[in-house]
Amino acid sequence: MSIMEMAQKGQETPLFAMIAHNEQMKVHLLMERVATGQIVIPYNIHHEPKRAQGFGLGLRTKVSASIGLDSDEDLLVDELFKADEAIRAGTHAVMDLSTAGDMDEARRTILARVPLPLGSLPIYQAFAEAVRTKGSALALEPEDFFKVMEQQAADGVDFMGLHCALHTGLLQTAKQDQRILNLVSRGGSLLMGWMLYHGRENFLYTMFDRILEIAKKHEVTLSLADAMRPGAGADSLCRSQIEELVVLGELVKRSRQAGVQIMIKGPGHTPPNQIATTIKLEKQVCQGAPYFVFGPVSTDVAPGYDEITAAIGGAMAGAAGADLLCYVTPAEHIAYPNAQDVFRGVIASRIAAHVADLAKGYPGAETWDRQMSQARREQNVEAQKNLALTQERLGDFRSTEKPFCNKCQKECAMAVAGEFFQELPWEC
Repeated sequence: MSIMEMAQKGQETPLFAMIAHNEQMKVHLLMERVATGQIVIPYNIHHEPKRAQGFGLGLRTKVSASIGLDSDEDLLVDELFKADEAIRAGTHAVMDLSTAGDMDEARRTILARVPLPLGSLPIYQAFAEAVRTKGSALALEPEDFFKVMEQQAADGVDFMGLHCALHTGLLQTAKQDQRILNLVSRGGSLLMGWMLYHGRENFLYTMFDRILEIAKKHEVTLSLADAMRPGAGADSLCRSQIEELVVLGELVKRSRQAGVQIMIKGPGHTPPNQIATTIKLEKQVCQGAPYFVFGPVSTDVAPGYDEITAAIGGAMAGAAGADLLCYVTPAEHIAYPNAQDVFRGVIASRIAAHVADLAKGYPGAETWDRQMSQARREQNVEAQKNLALTQERLGDFRSTEKPFCNKCQKECAMAVAGEFFQELPWEC
């Protein structure tokens, strides 16, 4: 019996109790929302992450970080260090997006290392192996993909990104849209190229029942990605993006009927005035399925600082109802991220997630801010350190000289003001 089916039958489990406790939610309410698909708990029976997480309605806004081998020269030890840095920064999930090297070894090693839910995009490995063994991604056969998906599920991958809503009807729509950036989804581009070359429908779309069968067998949560996600703000909410979203809504229904947990991933670059609309549209069309957003990147003009543009977009998206933020690093659009980029990307996304929780009124979010404010009022440096989202940079600033405070000597204006309120003055 799947996690969703247990929730539907009212069978309380230690997993439900633990998630509910961590989220300050009544366990019966958590189970009701798992039963209806408004909350998902990625928890593969072969992995059973020690720090299991829930994503969805009424839970804290979470963050996901991505790592993985990108070339045959990449070292697995480097990717493990990135995973460690992501966890140190406080990520709630990790995705292995390996497209080269020994992908099976990488995935299994990362699974053993990471105590959090681990995600993957099995189509990446399937196409990479087709290139390696058959000479071209175009030589991929559907059975090659399902072999990879089955293996990844058996290894313990907790959630899988799949471009199941891409179909031939979208190809002409996408061409008519005349977007600035036609396709920025790596998996979507590979699948579309395969479809056009063979003149065939997307097998992830036509064979969705088989995907559901594998997912249910291993308790894999589906994360259906939008192949038509916008890669430029000007392309946001185009017709092909909306048409694909409608198909995603249909697949959500089929997944829930099969007892398989599902969330939706998107949308990419989205200007600020369209972020709330995009989130609400997904929630409406996909019947409240948890939304796993890539950023979203809120402006296109800040390469090298896209952890900031994405944090702004992520805060707005989370406030509007997004549930899980896929981090964006400073290397986005420029290079492959290193460990420092990964750390900075997670921190930026965590700030965005907390801002979103404040906007949502999540229990504990405002309390955390109040505690920090009180520690500052009391000039309690240790309390401020303990309450800080990260202590990474605190030491850099504590040693800075403050010449302003040397000028007044005994005649301190802030001390006079402090006496009026019967409190110590703020530190200058």
